[in-house]
Amino acid sequence: MLVRHIHLACGLFLMFNPGIIACHNDPRPPADHPVRDTVPQKLPAGDVSLAGGFSTQTRLHFDSGQVSLFLKKYPLFGGLQKDIRQFYSTREYAYAWFDKDGHIGQAEHLYNHLINITQEGLADSIPYQDSLHSFFDVYSDRMQAYDPESELFLTAQYFNYAKSAWGGISEKQSRASDWFLPRKKMDLPQLMDSLLRDSSSAILKRGYATRQYGLLRNYLKKYRDLEAKKNWTSVRPDRQAYEPGDSSPVIARLREKLFLLGDLAQNTASPFFDAELESAVRNFQERSGLKEDGRLTKRTIEGINTPPAMYIRKILVNMERSRWIPVDMENEYLVVNIPAFHLYVFVQDSVVLSMRVVVGKTMHKTVIFNGDLKYIVFSPYWNVPPAILKKEVLPGIRRDPDYLRKNNMEWNGNTVRQKPGPKNSLGLVKFLFPNTYNIYLHDSPAKSLFNEGTRAFSHGCIRLAEPGKMAMYLLRQQPEWTASAIDAAMHSGKEKYVTLKTPVPVYIAYLTAWVDRQGKLNFRDDIYKRDSQLEALLIKQKNNAR
Repeated sequence: MLVRHIHLACGLFLMFNPGIIACHNDPRPPADHPVRDTVPQKLPAGDVSLAGGFSTQTRLHFDSGQVSLFLKKYPLFGGLQKDIRQFYSTREYAYAWFDKDGHIGQAEHLYNHLINITQEGLADSIPYQDSLHSFFDVYSDRMQAYDPESELFLTAQYFNYAKSAWGGISEKQSRASDWFLPRKKMDLPQLMDSLLRDSSSAILKRGYATRQYGLLRNYLKKYRDLEAKKNWTSVRPDRQAYEPGDSSPVIARLREKLFLLGDLAQNTASPFFDAELESAVRNFQERSGLKEDGRLTKRTIEGINTPPAMYIRKILVNMERSRWIPVDMENEYLVVNIPAFHLYVFVQDSVVLSMRVVVGKTMHKTVIFNGDLKYIVFSPYWNVPPAILKKEVLPGIRRDPDYLRKNNMEWNGNTVRQKPGPKNSLGLVKFLFPNTYNIYLHDSPAKSLFNEGTRAFSHGCIRLAEPGKMAMYLLRQQPEWTASAIDAAMHSGKEKYVTLKTPVPVYIAYLTAWVDRQGKLNFRDDIYKRDSQLEALLIKQKNNAR
C-alpha cells in the first residue's frame, strides 16, 4: 500500500536493523600493529539512537581540486560528481566523516550496511569492494587520520548506497516497466547536509522510504531463511481436496508448511483436519487472493507448495517498486492495486473505505499512473471508444440493423453512444480524473463479476463494486448531496456532472506482494506479467554493475 513512513531518527542508513559485519580469521594483531579501539560492530536490533552522529566540525578542510583527482582514480563514481560537488561546496569542503581524532562512528555504520547490502534486496555489487574493506581493516592506519581520498570515498559510497537502496533503478527504466506513477525525488546532498546540521530537521522526520519497504525487507529475511533450509519439497495430494474432519498423512505435511509460512501458530503434526488448521488455511487463502473456503483444494495446495525462492523473487521486485513511491503522500487519496483487484481510500494513512474492483483484461491492460479525481457524472452516457466502435459495434450493426436499439445506443455525430440507464456499460455513475489514457472509475451492470477471484474483464477502465458508497464518500462535504439525492441522480436517466470542491488524488498501482495492516504478507498473481519484465531490468542492472 502507499503509506507514509515517519521513522527516520538516525539517518538514511540506520532506518532498519543493520547486519553483522565480517570478521577476521585471526583475532590477534601482529606485534608491530597497535590495536585500534574502534572496530565495526553489529548494532543492536532496532537501534535508532545515533541521530546527529556525523561530524559537524568546520576547521578541517580540503582543496576542491581533490574531487577531480578522486573521480579520476575511482571512475565508477563519476555519475555522482554533481552530488559530491554540491554537497561539499555548501560546506566549504569541510570534512564530514572525520574530526581531529580520526574517522567518526557513522563511518562504521555505513560499512555495516554496505557489506550487508543484500539485506536490502540488492545485488552484492558495491563499487571498489577491495578498497572498501581495506579502509576498514582493523590493522590499517588509513582511517585513523583524515585525508581527502578517504573522505570522498565514504561520501561516494554513501550516495551510491542511498541511490540504490532508497532510489532504485532510474525513472527511465521504471517507465520501461509501464510504471507511470510519480517517482520519489531524492536530493542526496540535501539529505546528507540535513543529517550533519540538524537531526530534528523535517527531512529526517519525513524519511526516505515507505513503511511498506521496511515491512517487505523483514519478510525477505524470513523467506531467505526458509529457502536456506533446503527441504521445501512439494506435497503430493492423494485426493482432489481435503475438508475439515478429514484425516491423511498429507494433511500433516501441509500443516507443517503452513506453520513455517506463519499461518499456523504451532505444529502439532496431527494428520487430522481440525478447526485450527481450517483457520490457518483460510488465512493463507486470504493473503494469497484465493477463495476463502477453508478447504485444501488443488489451487490452495499449489500455493502452499510454492518454493520460497519464487516468493523471494516477488518480494524483491516489489521492494524495488516500493523504492519509487513518494513518502510525502497527501492526507487523502485513493489507491487501486491492480493485481489485488481492490480499491482503498486513505485518510491520514488509515483506510476509511475499500471495495472490490474489476480491472483491464490482459489485452487491455489498466495503466499504472495517477491523476486527480474532480468530477462525478450521474446517469452517464457511454461514448463508445473508437477501437470498440470499430471492432465490436460496427460489425454488430452490419449483422443486425436493430443492433443500436437493442443495446440502448444511438448515433452521436460520427460516433455512437449508449444512453443512460441500468444497462449502460458504465452503470449509473462514473468518476473522472482527466488523463490521456481515457481511464476512469465507474459502476457496472455486470455485478456477478465482482464475485470472481480474478477480476480482469474490462477494456482498461476500473469498475467499482460499490459506486454508491464512493459517491456518498466523495460528496460528504457537500450537504445538498444526501443519500436520497445521490440515489435519485443515479436513477434519473439524465446525465448530470458534479464538480468536487476538493479534488482527490488517485494512484493506480501494481503491487504483487505487500504487507497489510495486520502485518500479513500478501501475494497476488502477476496478471500482466510485469514482475518478469521488472525482474529482467534488475538482472540487467546487476550484471552491468559487475
